Formats: sequence, structure tokens, C-alpha cells
Amino acid sequence: MENVKVRAKQFGLTKPISYVKPTDFDIRRSFELEKVLWDGGVYQVEEEARKREEIIEKLRVVVKSWVKQVTRWKGYTEKMVENANALIVTFGSYRLGVDGPGSDIDTLCIGPSYVNREEDFFIRLHNILIGMEEVSELLPIPHANVPVMKFKFEGVSIDLLYASVSHLVVPDDLDISNESILYEADEPTVRSLNGCRVADQILQLVPNAEHFRTTLRCLKFWAKRRGVYSNVTGFLGGVNLALLVARVCQLYPNANPSMLVSRFFRVYTQWHWPNPVMLCPIEDKELGFPVWDPRRNPLDRNHHMPIITPAYPNVNSSYNVSRSTLEAMMKQFHTANKICNDIELNKSSWGALFEPFFFFRSYQNYLQVDITATDADDLRAWKGWVESRLRQLTLKVERCTIGKLLCVPCPHEYVDTSRQCCHCTYFMGLRKKPGVEVGEVIDIRVATQEFKEEIVNMFSFWTPGMEIHVSHVLKNQLPSYVFPDECRKRSQSSKSINQQHQNKRKINSEMVGGKPSASGCLSGGMSNSFSQLKADMGSCKTGYKRRRLTPEESFGEESKGLSVSESESESDGLEKEKGSSLLQNALLKEVEPRVGVCCGMLAKAQGEEGCGFTMYSQEF
Repeated sequence: MENVKVRAKQFGLTKPISYVKPTDFDIRRSFELEKVLWDGGVYQVEEEARKREEIIEKLRVVVKSWVKQVTRWKGYTEKMVENANALIVTFGSYRLGVDGPGSDIDTLCIGPSYVNREEDFFIRLHNILIGMEEVSELLPIPHANVPVMKFKFEGVSIDLLYASVSHLVVPDDLDISNESILYEADEPTVRSLNGCRVADQILQLVPNAEHFRTTLRCLKFWAKRRGVYSNVTGFLGGVNLALLVARVCQLYPNANPSMLVSRFFRVYTQWHWPNPVMLCPIEDKELGFPVWDPRRNPLDRNHHMPIITPAYPNVNSSYNVSRSTLEAMMKQFHTANKICNDIELNKSSWGALFEPFFFFRSYQNYLQVDITATDADDLRAWKGWVESRLRQLTLKVERCTIGKLLCVPCPHEYVDTSRQCCHCTYFMGLRKKPGVEVGEVIDIRVATQEFKEEIVNMFSFWTPGMEIHVSHVLKNQLPSYVFPDECRKRSQSSKSINQQHQNKRKINSEMVGGKPSASGCLSGGMSNSFSQLKADMGSCKTGYKRRRLTPEESFGEESKGLSVSESESESDGLEKEKGSSLLQNALLKEVEPRVGVCCGMLAKAQGEEGCGFTMYSQEF
């Protein structure tokens, strides 16, 4: 009878794939999985969880006091001042119950209609916070898609959003799930409110919330270890993963966490992107806010991995995903699927699933994005802006090469401790798309130049000293600080061997002789005059200094996105990089507007395994 009741309840748009319940073996594997997660530091200790609750309560006191001050300052009666109220609600991983040690707390401040975001929140509340000893590293980002203030409160990272609702007095029991809260709200307010509304909807649309939470913790841990966890750079973030996991929970309502992790990779290695993942139907209400619909919105047809939020207005939570990052994620999905299949056959263990991915061993060519600022506060603002725009560099590279070159960001920043200035560095792996002919010229000069110009000229808070440099580096030229200590010795040994091969190729190329073509590419080996210029490139630093520019599908059913059965599985392990087929004779041009004489320099750096990457650098 119990089984019949479970079958009568359908979660999601389609019927479940399987109602199979866990066996004793599945239950044992779930215990083993949770032990690995505990050992990996995924769960919080009770003391830290209690501290976070205390911080949220202190933040509530701060915003209530702030709203009363604003109410008095705007001339309202003392009765209004006494009744003035603001709420602090959480969203994201904290609201879903899957926050871990060191993770930030996503919070939303809900205030009355007369308290605005631009002046009251980003100026008056900002001034209150900056004067508090408990608050550090305060960074307002008012022009973001979702305006936010980032700071640390007693060492815990906080993301604070603001939403003004159509109430003169905000009640303590305000129901944010009711769509009436969206009346007369602007789009930033709707986006701010939807973080909480989406989290609540997810928990209501899964068959077993505890199984969902354990599975989500596991997938977040996996994504971080494998370098595909970062919504801002075009990978998956917490909300994206939560929606993907929730859909798998709907398809396997009786499965336990070990089964759900395995089915997660089985399902999404076979998913037909860009068919959307949806937990419930999309509803277009009368409030007039745009919803995801590629039949009416042409821009929605360009999304590569649509993962649709379940709360109105339904939008694509993964619009940041590009061709390059989708390809990288699919490789990781296939690798994980193969490991999970081995675990089910008792040929492997959960530890294999969480083996770290070594980004700097996986490509032969990289873009290195260096940013500097005059002090730590400027660097914090500058770094946040550059990181939020890195996906634009990926998109520009894809566009200018007509999709022939993939540009995959590393979702981490790096700091060279030997440098005294305030700086950090980002890296992006470059790989030719399978099927591109060896030796075909790939030119990304325009992409890198446009990126640097937009970064500098679109940043409203730019100050002198904020600089950005984009350069090409080969695998064997990567700086030592990007490697973990245990890998550094191995990397240095590899560099020594690669340098010997490079010297041999240099001698051979100089013996062959050749002339640069009109396009700046080498048509043969290096000429003597060309090889003499190689040394000059070491001192040639390219970058961009501030300069003002002149102004100038299918909405198919979700069921079509899935073709999977319990017996089917696909597994393509990560392919080994073959340097000989990567980026041969590609071009990268670094342009820095300066006053002076124009001079052009050509240099050819031979990569590993015979991979060539031609760089043209020009200074004005």
C-alpha cells in the first residue's frame, strides 16, 4: 500500500524513470559516501553553525535600526518610526540547508516601500556598516545584475541584497512565496526576491528533502574538486546544481543518495542540451515580467544549458554557460559517470570520484590575465569586476574564431607571493575544437583587445593604478605558484625535459629557414632576422591603460531532453591532450595604446609536443 501511495504522487513534468528502492548494497554505499563527505570537510561543526545563526540575528538588529533611522530622517511620525521594520531572510545554500564550512551566507534585506536601494541601502546602510568593528572588506556592487553588498561580519562572508516591497510597514510574517509581493517591484527587486522563492520551491518539489540535501552536498564537493563550480565564470553554481539534483530526485523518487549521485551522471551525460531542465511548468503571469521562452525571446535561443528556475518569473539560471564551459563540464560528467559505474560494480570507491582535476596539466596553451591595483581595497573592487567579466573573454574568443577555439576559465585566482604589489592572476585554457584542421590559423587578436578595452572603459569605479594585462603562456612556461606543492617538483622536471625538446626544435627551424607571411604568420621556419627578435619579446609587456572609447528555438518539451534507461550509460573518459593537434600557427595580438613610435615584433614560441602558437605584439 505504501508503494502505491508513492506512485500516486508525481513530482515534475514527466513520470519517474524508476521507482526502484535502495538495496542493502545501496544503503551501505550511502553510508560510505557520507563518511567521505565528512572526512572531506563538507559538513559544518555545531559551533560554526551556531555562530552563523548569531551573525544573522545581529544583522537583523542592524537593519531594523537602520530602517528606523531612515524613517525618522524622511520626516515620518514617531509612530511610524516605532513600527518601522526590515527583515533579514536567507537564500542559496544556507536556506537549502547545505551550507558548509567557510561558505558565505546569502542574505536578503526586505524593507518598506519608502526605503530605496540607491540612496538608503547603498549609502546610508553602507556608512553604518563601514563604521562597525565587526564588518570588514565591505564592497558595494550597485550596478550588478542583482545589486549586492559583500562584506565579512566577524570573519564570515556575507552577500546582502535589498528588496523594497509595497508595504509601509513590513510584517514579521511576510509571505515571500506569494506572488503578490512582486506587485510594483522593479526587475532588480524581483531578482533579489527570487533567490528565496526559488529555494523554497525546490524543497517543495523534491520527494525527499534529506536525500536531496546529501546528494547536493556531494555534487557541490565533486564540482569544486573537478574545477567546474563557478557560476560567474560560466560553470555551475549552487542554484544550478540544486535544480539539476532536484530533477534527478523527481525522476528517481525512491532512490537514496548513493543511487541519486550515480543517476545524476547517467542522466546528464545523455541529456540533449539545449533542451531545458525544468522542475515544473513555466507560467506566464499577468505581472508582465519576462520568462524564459525561446519561441518569443530570440536571446533565449542562444542558451547552451538551460536550467530553469521553478518560481515566477521562470528564468534560465545558467545563462552564463558557454560552448567552452559546457564542453568542459560534459567531459567531467562522462568521467564521473564511468567512475560511478565502477562503484556500482564494486570496482572502485567514492574517493576516486573526488580526485582533484589538474587544470594546468590539461591544456598546452593558456591565456594569463594579470590585474593590479594600488591598494587592497582597490584590488578587491577591480578583481570582482574582472572576474565577473571573464566569461566575456570566453564568448569573444568563441565568436571571433567561429567556435573553432575553446577558451575554458580556471575558476580560481592565483597570487604570486614573491611580488610586493597588490595583484592577482586568472588563467584560461585554450583548446582547438575537435575537427579543426591541424595548421589552421586561429586569430584571437580582436577578442583580447576588445576584452581589455571593455574591462577598463565599462568599470565606473576605475582609478589610476588599476591595470589589466592579457598574455599567452605555454604549458611549460606556467609560473610555479599555480601548482600545488606536491605537483611543483614534477612540473619543474617536466619543464626541463620540454625545454630540451624546444631547443632542438629551435635549431631545426633555424636550419630550415622561412619567411613571415603577409598576415604575420610564419610560412616556414624562422628566418635569422626573425629569430634575433625573440629575445626582445621577453621585455615586451603588453597591457591596456584606460582610454575612453567613442560611443557608438526551441522551446521543446523537457521529455525530449532525456533519452535514458536504467541499463543505458555512456562514458567518455577525459581525452589526453595531444599537443601536436592544438593551436598550431595561432595568432594572439596584444595592443596597448601609448604615445610613441609604432614598431612590430613577431615571435614564435614552440609548445610541447610540437604545438606552435604564434604571437604578434604591437605597441603604439
